[in-house]
Amino acid sequence: MHKQIFAVVCLLAAGCGQGPGSSQPTTATDTAFEKQLQQQFLDAKPGTVIEIPPGTHPLQRVLTLRADGVTVRGAGSDKSILSFKNQISGPEGMLVYANHFTIEHLAIEDSKGDGLKINDGDGVTIRDVRVEWTRGPSLDNGAYAIYPVKCRNVLIEDSTAIGSRDAGIYVGQSQDIVVRRNRAEKNVAGIEIENSVRADVYENTATNNSGGILVFNMPDLTQHGEHARVFRNRIIANNLDNFAARGTAVASVPAGSGVIITSNPKVEVFGNEIADNRTANVIIASYYSTNFADKTPTPGYDPYPKSIYIHDNRFAGGGDAPDGLQWKTLKVSMFGINGHFPDVIWDGFVDSKAQINGQYPPEARICVNNGGAAVINIDGPNKFSHPRVLKEEMRCQLPPLAAVTLKDQT
Repeated sequence: MHKQIFAVVCLLAAGCGQGPGSSQPTTATDTAFEKQLQQQFLDAKPGTVIEIPPGTHPLQRVLTLRADGVTVRGAGSDKSILSFKNQISGPEGMLVYANHFTIEHLAIEDSKGDGLKINDGDGVTIRDVRVEWTRGPSLDNGAYAIYPVKCRNVLIEDSTAIGSRDAGIYVGQSQDIVVRRNRAEKNVAGIEIENSVRADVYENTATNNSGGILVFNMPDLTQHGEHARVFRNRIIANNLDNFAARGTAVASVPAGSGVIITSNPKVEVFGNEIADNRTANVIIASYYSTNFADKTPTPGYDPYPKSIYIHDNRFAGGGDAPDGLQWKTLKVSMFGINGHFPDVIWDGFVDSKAQINGQYPPEARICVNNGGAAVINIDGPNKFSHPRVLKEEMRCQLPPLAAVTLKDQT
């Protein structure tokens, strides 16, 4: 009887005829659907499959799941839509505390805060999920669209993130991560891997964000990140004006950034198409070039990027209209009004204590071995006083990083 009632309510809700972004008032049918769905989330146990039928379903409260081994499944990310446009409680759209959790084939729209947040889960699969703020870029949007944090064995594939005021697809303080075949658009940061260990980010499209793909290591978190491979992605024209909240880490991301690596060791960027990012196609930076450089680092935090390997990417355009007066002035002074920065910008901060005769050991070097691609050292330690273009000085090779293997996932 319970399942029969739910099926009837779902059928009625699917027939309400409200499309994405509808602002029609919540009806009694909508309320019944929400109550039934909330109850399914509360009653879920290992093996439960919660079906979201086709249609746009207005919800007013966060959906919270605390049971392991649950699947939430819709009919497609363009068909089964959970709309939080009139949300009155709970900042997230969906909040999950669970292991072996799968969510697939549905959309979450217009939540007050983060769209889909998953805490401390082992075995997380996010497939064909669209999280979007339909008003477009706005400081009123949530910070993160797809947001697993402190998780293990994370797979995010064939999904879409649009409109986040921080990061569209954000994986933080996690281990063993695969992010593939997704699309990130109109976010401040398209895809961000932060303080995470062993991440493969590939075959994604990041376009029309402020920054395309970010690999960050923040100073004040319990886990330090390392080992990220960014490959076979399309990172194109990420020139959206930065609309992040003031004081957040991504507020310092220059609009027009393709790939940004900040303070992370062991990062390999290869086989990507990176083009038309108007500040730079790639930026390599230390903690000292960020707006969070006044934070006290946790013990063991290394503020310098090391063991960075940029190779075999296809660069085109970019660097012609950097964001911010300081960047513009530097570009014009070195390359003229019609010139452009090289494909790779490096802030020039080095860990002198780790150097031998002015060089890092071979395994810790920053290597750019990418055809004719040059690097500009902007001399950040001296506030751009003596910038210079490097070609052969950073041409070296590092051993490739190992592929990420997820436990019990394909």
